[in-house]
Amino acid sequence: MFRFLVRRALGSIVILFLLIALTYFAFFALPADPAQLACSKTCTPQLLEQIRINMHLNQPLYVQFWDYLSGLVFGHNYGADIGQCAAPCFGYSYNVHQFVWPRIASNYPATFVLAVGGAICFLTIGVGLGMVSAWKQGSVLDRIASSISLVGQSTQIYFLGPLAMGLFVTNLNWLPQPSYIPLTQNPWACFMGMILPWLVMSVIFWSNYTRQVRSLMLEQLSEDHIRAARAKGMSSRYVWWRYALRGAMAPIITIFGIDLGAVFSGAVVTEYTFGIHGLGFLAVDSVRQSDIYLELGVLIFSAASIILFNIIVDAAYALLDPRVRLG
Repeated sequence: MFRFLVRRALGSIVILFLLIALTYFAFFALPADPAQLACSKTCTPQLLEQIRINMHLNQPLYVQFWDYLSGLVFGHNYGADIGQCAAPCFGYSYNVHQFVWPRIASNYPATFVLAVGGAICFLTIGVGLGMVSAWKQGSVLDRIASSISLVGQSTQIYFLGPLAMGLFVTNLNWLPQPSYIPLTQNPWACFMGMILPWLVMSVIFWSNYTRQVRSLMLEQLSEDHIRAARAKGMSSRYVWWRYALRGAMAPIITIFGIDLGAVFSGAVVTEYTFGIHGLGFLAVDSVRQSDIYLELGVLIFSAASIILFNIIVDAAYALLDPRVRLG
Protein backbone atom coordinates (compact mmCIF):
# COMPACT_ATOMS: atom_id res chain seq x y z
CA MET A 1 0.00 0.00 0.00
CA PHE A 2 2.86 2.37 0.89
CA ARG A 3 4.62 1.73 -2.43
CA PHE A 4 1.35 2.36 -4.28
CA LEU A 5 0.87 5.72 -2.53
CA VAL A 6 4.49 6.72 -3.20
CA ARG A 7 4.13 5.93 -6.92
CA ARG A 8 0.84 7.82 -7.03
CA ALA A 9 2.33 10.83 -5.22
CA LEU A 10 5.38 10.99 -7.52
CA GLY A 11 3.16 10.79 -10.59
CA SER A 12 0.97 13.57 -9.18
CA ILE A 13 4.01 15.80 -8.64
CA VAL A 14 4.94 15.39 -12.31
CA ILE A 15 1.37 16.17 -13.38
CA LEU A 16 1.27 19.26 -11.15
CA PHE A 17 4.61 20.50 -12.52
CA LEU A 18 3.41 20.12 -16.11
CA LEU A 19 0.16 21.89 -15.25
CA ILE A 20 2.02 24.78 -13.60
CA ALA A 21 4.30 25.08 -16.62
CA LEU A 22 1.43 24.99 -19.10
CA THR A 23 -0.57 27.54 -17.13
CA TYR A 24 2.37 29.88 -16.59
CA PHE A 25 3.46 29.91 -20.21
CA ALA A 26 -0.16 30.34 -21.33
CA PHE A 27 -0.32 33.52 -19.24
CA PHE A 28 3.14 34.94 -19.84
CA ALA A 29 3.92 33.85 -23.41
CA LEU A 30 1.00 35.86 -24.79
CA PRO A 31 1.65 39.01 -26.82
CA ALA A 32 0.02 41.10 -24.05
CA ASP A 33 2.28 42.75 -21.48
CA PRO A 34 2.14 40.71 -18.21
CA ALA A 35 2.99 43.82 -16.20
CA GLN A 36 -0.01 45.61 -17.69
CA LEU A 37 -2.26 42.66 -16.80
CA ALA A 38 -0.83 42.46 -13.28
CA CYS A 39 -1.79 46.00 -12.30
CA SER A 40 -4.89 46.28 -14.51
CA LYS A 41 -6.59 49.66 -13.93
CA THR A 42 -4.06 50.93 -11.38
CA CYS A 43 -1.17 51.07 -13.85
CA THR A 44 1.26 53.96 -13.94
CA PRO A 45 4.60 54.07 -15.78
CA GLN A 46 6.42 53.85 -12.45
CA LEU A 47 4.34 50.86 -11.29
CA LEU A 48 4.82 49.04 -14.59
CA GLU A 49 8.57 49.40 -14.29
CA GLN A 50 8.48 48.24 -10.67
CA ILE A 51 6.49 45.11 -11.64
CA ARG A 52 8.93 44.28 -14.44
CA ILE A 53 11.83 44.53 -11.99
CA ASN A 54 10.18 42.61 -9.14
CA MET A 55 9.00 39.75 -11.35
CA HIS A 56 12.09 39.71 -13.61
CA LEU A 57 9.88 40.26 -16.66
CA ASN A 58 12.85 41.69 -18.56
CA GLN A 59 14.55 38.29 -18.31
CA PRO A 60 13.99 35.34 -20.71
CA LEU A 61 10.74 33.45 -20.18
CA TYR A 62 12.40 30.34 -18.75
CA VAL A 63 14.16 32.50 -16.14
CA GLN A 64 10.82 34.05 -15.18
CA PHE A 65 9.28 30.58 -14.83
CA TRP A 66 12.14 29.31 -12.66
CA ASP A 67 11.79 32.42 -10.51
CA TYR A 68 8.07 31.72 -10.07
CA LEU A 69 8.72 28.06 -9.18
CA SER A 70 11.38 28.98 -6.63
CA GLY A 71 8.93 31.46 -5.12
CA LEU A 72 6.40 28.67 -4.63
CA VAL A 73 8.97 26.60 -2.75
CA PHE A 74 11.29 29.12 -1.07
CA GLY A 75 9.46 32.44 -1.20
CA HIS A 76 10.27 35.62 -3.10
CA ASN A 77 11.74 39.01 -2.18
CA TYR A 78 9.85 41.90 -3.79
CA GLY A 79 12.24 44.56 -2.55
CA ALA A 80 11.90 47.29 0.04
CA ASP A 81 8.56 48.60 -1.27
CA ILE A 82 6.64 45.30 -0.83
CA GLY A 83 8.84 43.05 1.23
CA GLN A 84 9.38 39.31 1.55
CA CYS A 85 6.71 36.91 0.31
CA ALA A 86 6.93 33.70 2.35
CA ALA A 87 6.53 30.30 0.71
CA PRO A 88 4.27 29.30 -0.91
CA CYS A 89 4.48 32.60 -2.76
CA PHE A 90 1.87 32.73 -5.55
CA GLY A 91 2.72 36.32 -6.41
CA TYR A 92 1.52 39.77 -5.45
CA SER A 93 -1.82 41.34 -6.35
CA TYR A 94 -1.16 44.92 -7.40
CA ASN A 95 -4.92 45.59 -7.59
CA VAL A 96 -5.50 45.23 -3.86
CA HIS A 97 -1.83 45.45 -2.79
CA GLN A 98 -1.77 42.09 -1.04
CA PHE A 99 0.10 38.83 -1.46
CA VAL A 100 -1.95 36.21 -3.28
CA TRP A 101 -1.46 33.33 -0.83
CA PRO A 102 -3.13 34.96 2.22
CA ARG A 103 -6.19 35.74 0.09
CA ILE A 104 -6.38 32.14 -1.14
CA ALA A 105 -5.86 30.78 2.38
CA SER A 106 -8.62 32.98 3.83
CA ASN A 107 -11.16 32.04 1.12
CA TYR A 108 -10.39 28.34 0.72
CA PRO A 109 -12.01 27.06 3.96
CA ALA A 110 -15.46 28.14 2.69
CA THR A 111 -14.92 26.27 -0.59
CA PHE A 112 -13.55 23.22 1.23
CA VAL A 113 -16.53 23.03 3.59
CA LEU A 114 -18.94 23.58 0.69
CA ALA A 115 -17.32 20.92 -1.52
CA VAL A 116 -16.91 18.30 1.23
CA GLY A 117 -20.41 18.85 2.63
CA GLY A 118 -21.93 18.75 -0.84
CA ALA A 119 -20.01 15.55 -1.66
CA ILE A 120 -21.24 13.88 1.54
CA CYS A 121 -24.81 14.89 0.67
CA PHE A 122 -24.80 13.65 -2.90
CA LEU A 123 -23.00 10.41 -2.04
CA THR A 124 -25.39 9.69 0.82
CA ILE A 125 -28.56 10.57 -1.10
CA GLY A 126 -27.41 9.19 -4.45
CA VAL A 127 -26.10 5.87 -3.14
CA GLY A 128 -29.11 5.49 -0.82
CA LEU A 129 -31.68 6.07 -3.53
CA GLY A 130 -29.77 3.85 -5.94
CA MET A 131 -29.71 0.99 -3.43
CA VAL A 132 -33.43 1.37 -2.69
CA SER A 133 -34.18 1.45 -6.41
CA ALA A 134 -32.13 -1.73 -7.00
CA TRP A 135 -33.61 -3.50 -3.96
CA LYS A 136 -37.16 -2.72 -5.07
CA GLN A 137 -36.54 -3.17 -8.79
CA GLY A 138 -39.69 -2.64 -10.83
CA SER A 139 -41.69 -1.35 -7.85
CA VAL A 140 -43.30 2.03 -7.32
CA LEU A 141 -40.30 3.13 -5.24
CA ASP A 142 -37.98 2.22 -8.10
CA ARG A 143 -39.97 4.30 -10.57
CA ILE A 144 -40.20 7.26 -8.16
CA ALA A 145 -36.44 7.21 -7.47
CA SER A 146 -35.66 7.01 -11.20
CA SER A 147 -38.04 9.88 -11.98
CA ILE A 148 -36.56 12.06 -9.23
CA SER A 149 -33.03 11.41 -10.53
CA LEU A 150 -34.00 12.42 -14.07
CA VAL A 151 -35.64 15.65 -12.86
CA GLY A 152 -32.70 16.46 -10.59
CA GLN A 153 -30.14 15.91 -13.34
CA SER A 154 -31.91 18.39 -15.61
CA THR A 155 -31.93 21.27 -13.10
CA GLN A 156 -29.22 23.89 -12.62
CA ILE A 157 -27.80 25.43 -9.46
CA TYR A 158 -28.48 29.03 -10.48
CA PHE A 159 -32.14 28.12 -11.07
CA LEU A 160 -32.70 25.85 -8.08
CA GLY A 161 -30.79 28.03 -5.59
CA PRO A 162 -33.06 31.13 -5.65
CA LEU A 163 -36.16 28.89 -5.59
CA ALA A 164 -34.86 27.02 -2.55
CA MET A 165 -33.99 30.26 -0.74
CA GLY A 166 -37.38 31.75 -1.53
CA LEU A 167 -39.17 28.66 -0.22
CA PHE A 168 -37.14 27.52 2.80
CA VAL A 169 -35.61 30.83 3.94
CA THR A 170 -38.08 33.58 3.02
CA ASN A 171 -41.52 31.91 2.98
CA LEU A 172 -41.31 28.96 5.39
CA ASN A 173 -38.47 30.40 7.51
CA TRP A 174 -37.14 26.90 8.16
CA LEU A 175 -33.51 27.80 7.48
CA PRO A 176 -31.35 30.89 8.08
CA GLN A 177 -29.86 32.94 5.27
CA PRO A 178 -27.05 30.86 3.70
CA SER A 179 -23.64 32.01 4.90
CA TYR A 180 -20.26 30.60 5.83
CA ILE A 181 -19.23 30.68 9.48
CA PRO A 182 -15.90 28.99 10.29
CA LEU A 183 -16.37 25.48 11.61
CA THR A 184 -13.96 26.14 14.49
CA GLN A 185 -15.92 29.21 15.52
CA ASN A 186 -19.44 27.72 15.68
CA PRO A 187 -20.02 24.22 14.22
CA TRP A 188 -23.82 24.38 14.50
CA ALA A 189 -24.05 27.82 12.87
CA CYS A 190 -21.72 26.58 10.12
CA PHE A 191 -23.97 23.57 9.52
CA MET A 192 -27.18 25.62 9.44
CA GLY A 193 -25.68 28.27 7.18
CA MET A 194 -24.34 25.72 4.68
CA ILE A 195 -27.02 23.02 4.62
CA LEU A 196 -29.06 24.67 1.86
CA PRO A 197 -26.02 25.25 -0.43
CA TRP A 198 -24.94 21.65 0.22
CA LEU A 199 -28.30 20.24 -0.77
CA VAL A 200 -28.71 22.47 -3.82
CA MET A 201 -25.21 21.73 -5.13
CA SER A 202 -25.67 18.00 -4.52
CA VAL A 203 -28.84 17.70 -6.61
CA ILE A 204 -27.12 17.54 -10.00
CA PHE A 205 -24.66 14.96 -8.67
CA TRP A 206 -26.82 12.57 -6.64
CA SER A 207 -29.22 12.27 -9.55
CA ASN A 208 -26.44 10.70 -11.61
CA TYR A 209 -25.21 8.53 -8.73
CA THR A 210 -28.71 7.12 -8.18
CA ARG A 211 -28.78 5.75 -11.71
CA GLN A 212 -25.18 4.54 -11.54
CA VAL A 213 -25.60 2.71 -8.23
CA ARG A 214 -28.86 1.09 -9.36
CA SER A 215 -27.22 -0.19 -12.55
CA LEU A 216 -24.09 -1.43 -10.76
CA MET A 217 -26.03 -3.16 -7.99
CA LEU A 218 -28.25 -4.99 -10.47
CA GLU A 219 -25.15 -6.02 -12.41
CA GLN A 220 -23.47 -7.32 -9.26
CA LEU A 221 -26.56 -9.26 -8.21
CA SER A 222 -26.45 -11.18 -11.50
CA GLU A 223 -22.81 -12.29 -11.04
CA ASP A 224 -21.93 -15.95 -10.51
CA HIS A 225 -20.33 -15.43 -7.08
CA ILE A 226 -23.58 -13.84 -5.84
CA ARG A 227 -25.55 -16.88 -7.03
CA ALA A 228 -23.02 -19.16 -5.35
CA ALA A 229 -23.33 -17.25 -2.07
CA ARG A 230 -27.10 -17.58 -2.18
CA ALA A 231 -26.83 -21.28 -3.03
CA LYS A 232 -24.74 -21.79 0.11
CA GLY A 233 -27.67 -20.54 2.18
CA MET A 234 -26.47 -17.02 2.91
CA SER A 235 -29.27 -14.55 3.60
CA SER A 236 -30.21 -11.98 0.97
CA ARG A 237 -29.34 -9.15 3.37
CA TYR A 238 -25.85 -10.56 4.03
CA VAL A 239 -25.17 -11.13 0.33
CA TRP A 240 -26.41 -7.63 -0.45
CA TRP A 241 -24.11 -5.86 2.01
CA ARG A 242 -21.12 -8.21 1.98
CA TYR A 243 -20.74 -8.90 -1.74
CA ALA A 244 -22.99 -6.85 -3.99
CA LEU A 245 -22.46 -3.46 -2.34
CA ARG A 246 -18.70 -3.89 -2.04
CA GLY A 247 -18.42 -4.84 -5.71
CA ALA A 248 -20.50 -1.83 -6.75
CA MET A 249 -18.60 0.67 -4.58
CA ALA A 250 -15.26 0.36 -6.38
CA PRO A 251 -16.60 1.81 -9.67
CA ILE A 252 -18.51 4.47 -7.71
CA ILE A 253 -15.28 5.61 -6.04
CA THR A 254 -13.66 5.83 -9.48
CA ILE A 255 -16.55 7.95 -10.75
CA PHE A 256 -16.27 10.14 -7.65
CA GLY A 257 -12.58 10.74 -8.36
CA ILE A 258 -13.46 11.89 -11.88
CA ASP A 259 -16.25 14.11 -10.53
CA LEU A 260 -13.99 15.97 -8.08
CA GLY A 261 -13.21 18.65 -10.66
CA ALA A 262 -16.92 19.05 -11.33
CA VAL A 263 -17.54 19.37 -7.58
CA PHE A 264 -15.21 22.37 -7.40
CA SER A 265 -16.78 23.82 -10.56
CA GLY A 266 -20.20 23.43 -8.95
CA ALA A 267 -18.84 25.18 -5.87
CA VAL A 268 -18.01 28.25 -7.98
CA VAL A 269 -21.62 28.61 -9.19
CA THR A 270 -23.01 27.78 -5.74
CA GLU A 271 -20.84 30.41 -4.06
CA TYR A 272 -22.09 33.14 -6.37
CA THR A 273 -25.69 31.94 -6.07
CA PHE A 274 -25.68 32.07 -2.26
CA GLY A 275 -23.14 34.89 -1.78
CA ILE A 276 -20.50 32.69 -0.11
CA HIS A 277 -17.01 34.17 -0.38
CA GLY A 278 -14.92 31.14 -1.21
CA LEU A 279 -12.26 30.28 -3.74
CA GLY A 280 -14.73 30.30 -6.64
CA PHE A 281 -15.89 33.79 -5.72
CA LEU A 282 -12.23 34.87 -5.63
CA ALA A 283 -11.54 33.25 -9.02
CA VAL A 284 -14.40 35.11 -10.71
CA ASP A 285 -13.31 38.41 -9.16
CA SER A 286 -9.73 37.87 -10.35
CA VAL A 287 -10.98 37.40 -13.92
CA ARG A 288 -13.21 40.48 -13.72
CA GLN A 289 -10.31 42.58 -12.43
CA SER A 290 -7.77 41.02 -14.83
CA ASP A 291 -5.55 40.18 -11.85
CA ILE A 292 -3.12 37.81 -13.56
CA TYR A 293 -1.21 36.62 -10.47
CA LEU A 294 -4.39 36.01 -8.51
CA GLU A 295 -5.86 34.06 -11.46
CA LEU A 296 -2.69 32.00 -11.73
CA GLY A 297 -2.54 31.35 -8.00
CA VAL A 298 -6.18 30.26 -7.72
CA LEU A 299 -5.84 27.97 -10.74
CA ILE A 300 -2.66 26.27 -9.49
CA PHE A 301 -3.94 25.88 -5.94
CA SER A 302 -7.26 24.45 -7.15
CA ALA A 303 -5.44 21.97 -9.39
CA ALA A 304 -3.19 20.92 -6.49
CA SER A 305 -6.25 20.40 -4.27
CA ILE A 306 -7.99 18.24 -6.88
CA ILE A 307 -4.82 16.16 -7.37
CA LEU A 308 -4.52 15.65 -3.59
CA PHE A 309 -8.16 14.56 -3.31
CA ASN A 310 -7.62 12.15 -6.22
CA ILE A 311 -4.74 10.53 -4.33
CA ILE A 312 -7.07 10.03 -1.35
CA VAL A 313 -9.73 8.55 -3.63
CA ASP A 314 -7.16 6.23 -5.24
CA ALA A 315 -6.07 5.08 -1.78
CA ALA A 316 -9.68 4.25 -0.89
CA TYR A 317 -10.07 2.39 -4.18
CA ALA A 318 -6.89 0.41 -3.50
CA LEU A 319 -8.22 -0.61 -0.09
CA LEU A 320 -11.37 -2.00 -1.69
CA ASP A 321 -9.57 -3.70 -4.59
CA PRO A 322 -6.08 -5.12 -3.78
CA ARG A 323 -5.42 -5.69 -7.50
CA VAL A 324 -5.03 -1.91 -7.92
CA ARG A 325 -2.13 -1.54 -5.48
CA LEU A 326 -0.45 -4.73 -6.71
CA GLY A 327 -0.62 -3.69 -10.37
